[in-house]
Amino acid sequence: MKFSLTLCAMNGQTIWDSLRKKNVSLTPEERVRQWFISYLNMELKVPLHLMMSEVAFSFGDKRYRADIIIYDRKAAPLAVVECKRPEVRIDREVAQQVIRYNMSLNIRYIFITNGKTSFVFARSADSSVFTPLTAAPSYDEMVGKI
Repeated sequence: MKFSLTLCAMNGQTIWDSLRKKNVSLTPEERVRQWFISYLNMELKVPLHLMMSEVAFSFGDKRYRADIIIYDRKAAPLAVVECKRPEVRIDREVAQQVIRYNMSLNIRYIFITNGKTSFVFARSADSSVFTPLTAAPSYDEMVGKI
């Protein structure tokens, strides 16, 4: 799936992160992250209380930090979102970075965006292979209610 939406202009040097419940520095990547949080909530109907941003986790002795994690209704990780600055090209290396997160999180969906171009991948329940989707699933579709 590939889709493109316009980033909203934001004033000032900080922006309110509704997931972390605090003002954060308005870097180019943060602008993309906040836009995508809004997209997930408004368009895909992901409840804000089932998302977290800047989530630290580890796998073995490696430390990682996910931009956004979406949880199912039992608080298990369902999807991970990797946000890049708008000028960063989304390529195989970026996709491999996010797929490595699955070793620890056991997620079903991966979203990758730079604010200009976005991709979503899904993993079937009986596979470790992620395949691209042609459309982003709603939250209810992700949790299997539809």
